[in-house]
Amino acid sequence: MLKKLAFVAAIGYSILLATVCLITLNDLPDVGISFADKVFHFLAYGLLTILWYTTFVLTFNFKRNQALKFAFILAVIFGIVIEVLQGTLTVTRSLDVYDMVANTIGAILASLVLMLKNKIQVKNF
Repeated sequence: MLKKLAFVAAIGYSILLATVCLITLNDLPDVGISFADKVFHFLAYGLLTILWYTTFVLTFNFKRNQALKFAFILAVIFGIVIEVLQGTLTVTRSLDVYDMVANTIGAILASLVLMLKNKIQVKNF
């Protein structure tokens, strides 16, 4: 059950993220942070990396290091593709290199957290 749920969550989140990044968003509230868009990208691609890592480990039985590499690469390539699509398919969106940087940093931080988690051994009492 968990295997199927991980896969469905990763696919669903990927579709949702692509949709949100490619549709026109009007009248968004101003949160008062000048770089709120970059924070969104950072968090969104960190979560994308974690979801795909979990899917690769649970559903496809990848070894943890291999799953981490694939999840990181998938998140970075997904972010680049979405930015290119924003620049080519949409009228109200544009390709932003800084969004790609924020996406990549989010994927890097999530990968580092997962790497540290994998190295920590917890003793059972």
